[in-house]
Amino acid sequence: MSNKCRKICVVITARASYARIKTVLEAARDHADLELQLVVAASALLERYGPVIDVIHKDGFNPSSTVYMQVEGENLVTSAKSTGTGISELATVFDNLVPDMVLSIADRYETIATAIAASYLNIPVVHVQGGEVTGSIDEKVRHAVTKLANLHFVANQQAADRVIKMGEDPESVFVTGCPSIDIAARIMKENEDEFDVYGVAGGGGVGHPFDISEGFLVVMQHPVTTEHAAAAEQVEKTLHAIHHMEIPSFWFWPNVDAGSDTTSAAIRRYREKYDPDHIYFLKNLSPENFLRLLKRSRCIVGNSSVGIRECSFMGVPTVNIGSRQSRRERAENVIDVGHDEKAIVGAIENHLANGKFPSSELYGDGGAGKRIVDILVTIRPSYDKQITY
Repeated sequence: MSNKCRKICVVITARASYARIKTVLEAARDHADLELQLVVAASALLERYGPVIDVIHKDGFNPSSTVYMQVEGENLVTSAKSTGTGISELATVFDNLVPDMVLSIADRYETIATAIAASYLNIPVVHVQGGEVTGSIDEKVRHAVTKLANLHFVANQQAADRVIKMGEDPESVFVTGCPSIDIAARIMKENEDEFDVYGVAGGGGVGHPFDISEGFLVVMQHPVTTEHAAAAEQVEKTLHAIHHMEIPSFWFWPNVDAGSDTTSAAIRRYREKYDPDHIYFLKNLSPENFLRLLKRSRCIVGNSSVGIRECSFMGVPTVNIGSRQSRRERAENVIDVGHDEKAIVGAIENHLANGKFPSSELYGDGGAGKRIVDILVTIRPSYDKQITY
């Protein structure tokens, strides 16, 4: 490797952040003029969330460092403390690795910890997925990271316009699409061969396996940080809807946010009380296998951004529940409902009658990873920045 290689440090902190950036990692690893430094941290290291680091190793990546920064508890206080721990630990990692740029992904507390640590070490920050709007604390974090970042790789022109309105230099903002759409594009080109979801889960599931040939739902519902006290009640509404519909469903565990403990407890109570034979609970799948499952599903239900983003490209019907994805740009595959059992059932039945939707390129066309790396190789970002008017 040439001593002139530019060192790009990417921080992966959760299953979603790996899926969001995997094609950038692939392109950076294979580029002769880049040295990829991969840091794996937070819930991506933890067994309870289906350790993402195992998937990363299987994909042929060798992390440069690991950072344990997750404070137990999954509440507002532990989220704040985990952010502080992350700043401290990541500062040491960046000081040791001496990267030329640090890449931070999306809008989580680990994302802002990454951006703060790099900024105070005078390392240019690259932000992916800025300029979008949602509910909860995510919007505050995303826009704060935008102001810390020196380069912005955004999913669409609407996001680019917002970043520029925030005073960022237009020459630092690039509409590349979202790298997660790259994986969706690959999956959509695959033949419809038999897919053994129980096999690829690798023992990471709980429940009674069922026949998926007649169709199934995917459910993924996370707590809303600003509504964390209602997390159990909110997920119970969805549990009741799925229970009474008796449609085979794969239910994914929530991510690590304030309220995830109570969300998980509500799911366990339901599972222990009813032992449903039509719901199979999963921690995690690789990005590719997760999208293969979604491709074959009849509908996704919950509040994950995947229903808004990847599913828009794949044409998968989405029932989006509650405020977590508030104001995010949507394609026609999305029906929005509140935390109401009847409304959820009605929206699912509507989508089951509709079937699949046309593909939308609202969040990308499948070429984001290469575009981002091509820019990282050639651009000379300045650490200093000033607001533009």
